Amino acid sequence: MLKIYDTMTRSLRDFVPLEEGKVKMYVCGPTVYNYIHVGNGRSVVAFDTIRRYLEFRGYDVTYISNFTDVDDKIIRGAEAEGMTTKDFSDKYIAAFMEDTAALGVKPATKNPRVIDFMDEIIAFVADLVDNGFAYESDGDVYFRVEKADDYGKLANKSLEDLVMGASGRTDEETARKENPVDFALWKSAKPGEVSWESPWGPGRPGWHIECSVMSTELLGDTLDIHGGGADLEFPHHTNEIAQSEAKTGHKFVNYWMHNGFVNVDNEKMSKSLGNFVTVHDALKTVDGQILRFFLATQHYRKPINFTDKAVQDAQTNLKYLKNTYEQTFSQDVDMTVFQAFQDRFIEAMDEDFNTANGITVIFDLAKWINSGNYNQEIKDGFAQLLEVFGIVFEEEVLDSDIEALIAERQEARANRDFAKADAIRDELAAQGIKLLDTKDGVRWTRD
Repeated sequence: MLKIYDTMTRSLRDFVPLEEGKVKMYVCGPTVYNYIHVGNGRSVVAFDTIRRYLEFRGYDVTYISNFTDVDDKIIRGAEAEGMTTKDFSDKYIAAFMEDTAALGVKPATKNPRVIDFMDEIIAFVADLVDNGFAYESDGDVYFRVEKADDYGKLANKSLEDLVMGASGRTDEETARKENPVDFALWKSAKPGEVSWESPWGPGRPGWHIECSVMSTELLGDTLDIHGGGADLEFPHHTNEIAQSEAKTGHKFVNYWMHNGFVNVDNEKMSKSLGNFVTVHDALKTVDGQILRFFLATQHYRKPINFTDKAVQDAQTNLKYLKNTYEQTFSQDVDMTVFQAFQDRFIEAMDEDFNTANGITVIFDLAKWINSGNYNQEIKDGFAQLLEVFGIVFEEEVLDSDIEALIAERQEARANRDFAKADAIRDELAAQGIKLLDTKDGVRWTRD
């Protein structure tokens, strides 16, 4: 049975969806003020791989991932480039879609944008105010954290410790709050900023309220899975839980999932540290499928180190799998052995989507295929397993001249003209085609 590591309980739990055969899944998307970096790309690829495996196991997945297109950084970026905030966001949404498509990421069922849910956000906040969970202060609206049930439980933080840690704050915003740990649901607009009319005056949403509104509007009060980077546990996901459960009175999420970071020299890759590489730039020198393979074949909860060697190893391993996929068919194959490989793969992946163990099974399968066990049914099954990792190989067809040379070499070997056969082999090798003579005939790979 599929088991998921749930961040809330810090344990592996049997996966039981709200509705049999269906999964409602929400993953926090980017704030669209720049190109995503490889660390962001890791989260996108990790949850795309999880989605693909759920679909491989027969689930109908509704997959929602948002765009935050209202934010301080967007406002500043748009001003710097002389654009409207919408045009500025549109630019980076288009870049995100292009870059993630190059990584083999499936389109989400929907990609909601904050600006399209402004009425729903205002209504959500108003409901919290009316029911005493939030209050207005000088045009801002804050959530009363002390009214939340077990606030901080997701990130294993206590409200008492958080209050103590915030008690020394003396900034202007803190002065407007009843409690220094209360968080903003609505922010009053500064002069010249983009804003929307509300019962509390012109303003825009706080960051956390956006995902609560978009997820519950599109998936209902309770979600099967909510995912994102480990850095979102607190405060973002913590605040989502508080405001969502206050609003609906229902459990917000059944399974919380968080991916590990991408590190550079063992330090988290981030824009704030300046040690990031954007996916947009990485794709200029690294094939998208290779970068995808590097990101997808590491267990999603573990940190990974982004190095040239790691990417080169991914390229080598992917090439081996591609050559395996393109092998010629064998005469007799024991399909029970292939079924055993499939069962091992499912067993590995059912343990919290353990892609590291899953890819090990695939390499064991490839070794068995390359020892002379291949037919169309195995090829189709092999492709299906690879697709879980977002790897799809296009059928490569040799041009007629190369096919003619291979046939001519085979004829020379049959006539025991080994000098000619070796000369043709060398000619093909110069063109990047390597030949392997087996009991089932000649096979070829391309460098």
